[in-house]
Amino acid sequence: MNDDHLPDGHLLYVYAVTRPFAAALPAGTCGLDGAPPTLIEHRGLCAAVSPVPAADFDAAPLRAHLEDMDWLAATARTHQSVIAALAEVTCPVPLRLATVCRDEDGVRRLLDSGRARFEPTIERLDGRIEWGVKVYADAPAPERAAPAPEVKAATGRDYLRRRLGQRQSRDETWRKAGTLSRALHADLCERAEAGRLHQPQSARLSGASGENVLNAAYLVPRERSEEFVAAVRERTPHVDGVRVELTGPWAPYSFAGGPDDGADQEES
Repeated sequence: MNDDHLPDGHLLYVYAVTRPFAAALPAGTCGLDGAPPTLIEHRGLCAAVSPVPAADFDAAPLRAHLEDMDWLAATARTHQSVIAALAEVTCPVPLRLATVCRDEDGVRRLLDSGRARFEPTIERLDGRIEWGVKVYADAPAPERAAPAPEVKAATGRDYLRRRLGQRQSRDETWRKAGTLSRALHADLCERAEAGRLHQPQSARLSGASGENVLNAAYLVPRERSEEFVAAVRERTPHVDGVRVELTGPWAPYSFAGGPDDGADQEES
C-alpha cells in the first residue's frame, strides 16, 4: 500500500508489529475494512494495517465510540482475530486497541519510535504463545440465596441461622478457590517461561458467572504447549463451587513489555 491508494477520509489502523515474513496469512483473515490486512515493511520491521474511516477513528469520533460497548466489542474481536492470524505465521507484538496513523509515513514513524522496544520484544517472544488461566468461586450471592419473602415465614432465629450457614458456605468456597489458585499458579509458573497476574475481572464487565479469584497468563514455548495444557487439566480437581477456565493459545499480549500489554505483575 502507498498513500496514493489510501482512500480520502481514511486513516491506517495498526494491529501489530512483526518482522517481515513471507508466509501467507490463514485463509479468511479480514481486518476492519473486510479485506486482508496490508503489510508495511520498514527497516527490518513490518506493521499490519487496514484503512479505516476517519469519521470513526479520528480522535473525536473515536472517543465517542469508546463509550459504545457494542462498537468496542466488535472492533476488539476483529483486532484480536488479525493478531491471532499473524501469530500462526510469525511473532506479532500486539498494539493497543485503536492505534491509528494518518498515513503510511506515520506508520513508519511509529515503527522507528518503537524500534527499541519492538526488536528485543520480538526476539524474546519468538516461538512462544500465551495461555490464560482463570479460577472462579461460584458461591451464591447472599441476596440471591435469601430472598426477602422467605424471611417472613421463618422465625428470626431460623433466618439468622440460615444466613450464617450461607456465609460460612461462601467463605469456604472462597477459601478453596484461593488455595487452589495459589497452588495452581505456583505450579504453572514452574512450567512456563513466565507468569503474569492480572487484576481479577469484574463479572459485570466480563459476563462470566462467579467471582474471579485468579486471572493469570503464562508464556509457554510453542513446542511445550500441549504439555502445559495437560498439566493444567491434571491439576484442576473437581471442587464444589470452584471453576477453572483455560483460554488460548493467544499471541503473547501479556508479555509484550510495553504500554500495550496491560500487565500487572510478572513472575519468572
